[in-house]
Amino acid sequence: MTYFTSSIDPAKATGWRSPAILLMIMAGAMQLSFAAWWNLMNNFAVQELSFTGREIGIQQSIREIPGFLSFAAVYLLLVMREQTLAYVSLLLLGVGVAVTGYFPTTMGFFMTTLIMSIGFHYYETMAQSLSLQWLPKASAAASLGKIIAVGAFAQLIAYGLIFIGWRMFDLSFTTVFAVAGGLTLVVLAFVMMAYPRFKEGVAQHKKLILRKRYWLYYALTFMSGARRQIFTVFAGFLMVEKFGYDVHEVAALFFLNGAFNMLLAPKIGQLIVRFGERKALIVEYVGLIGVFASYAFVTNATVAAALYVIDHAFFAIAIAIKTYFQKIADPAEIAPTAGVAFTINHIAAVFIPVVFGLVWLYSPAAVFLSGAAMAGVSLILATLIPSDPSEGNEVDFWLRRPAAQAAE
Repeated sequence: MTYFTSSIDPAKATGWRSPAILLMIMAGAMQLSFAAWWNLMNNFAVQELSFTGREIGIQQSIREIPGFLSFAAVYLLLVMREQTLAYVSLLLLGVGVAVTGYFPTTMGFFMTTLIMSIGFHYYETMAQSLSLQWLPKASAAASLGKIIAVGAFAQLIAYGLIFIGWRMFDLSFTTVFAVAGGLTLVVLAFVMMAYPRFKEGVAQHKKLILRKRYWLYYALTFMSGARRQIFTVFAGFLMVEKFGYDVHEVAALFFLNGAFNMLLAPKIGQLIVRFGERKALIVEYVGLIGVFASYAFVTNATVAAALYVIDHAFFAIAIAIKTYFQKIADPAEIAPTAGVAFTINHIAAVFIPVVFGLVWLYSPAAVFLSGAAMAGVSLILATLIPSDPSEGNEVDFWLRRPAAQAAE
């Protein structure tokens, strides 16, 4: 039974060959490359290429261009299936990471970043679409939490190997990049040989779709992308530039992040199922306001590391945005809307690294205070999510509640 010889209805596949397990393994394969790349990226940029905030901002903007172009995935689905595109994306990710160390120049790093990023963002687009199609609505949040946990376990493997290898064997950037990318390619080969093609359930529209009734989902997605850039670009850069974290210390920090995610993500998924998307996101955004405000004024390396771990722990709650959309969406619009959503998520990501990279040169605190303001906007939007979202019940305008109650 391989991808090339067998085709199965995903609802009838059970055991270790089920779609849920495939999604978990692919999440692990993705993280083997991406986690290692992310761990090494700031140190490689500073120590090998002498990057400042300006260059790191440009490089991160290049990284986000494929995310901005994720809407084009719907056109690729005219010539290949979603599962196929997910596999092709993992291939590009693995290759892009594997060759990074062989091009130790500014332009070389920009080009390998672009290749890696095309794979990463198109994989993420397909993984979100396939998850929302293959997983039952009633338990999707819990299953997504398990998928995140498996990805976090793969992060632990990557960070642990980097920590041990860097300290004990004095490995080079080139070697670690090559091994990390190679591991993703090995896992990809395994899933292609071990898993069948899963038939599509509801046929997906092969065109771009923008719906007025999805506006709150779009808004939450946009703010999530803008806010996340402050963390992914500048929080890690803060650790290296301001506090002088070395590769093995960054690996240890990321290892803690992965451990917390592996333990917390399944529980967070279960809590979202129990309490709903609105309450979960309100908790996340209140916490992020405090974390970003603290980043602005932190002067102690240990406290900064603690903030970084807490910040990353909130990531799993973003599951709630996906399951909110799953509940309000037309099933035939999940794939094209996933591509559009990733583009919306990356609109701000294209310019924020460059703009805030320049701001960083004058005031790092201003960068993080801007992140706190973004979290505040997200908090207001989260209060508009209904307690029981569904098609036709996408938004709960709290300003209208008193009037509606009076009319009753």
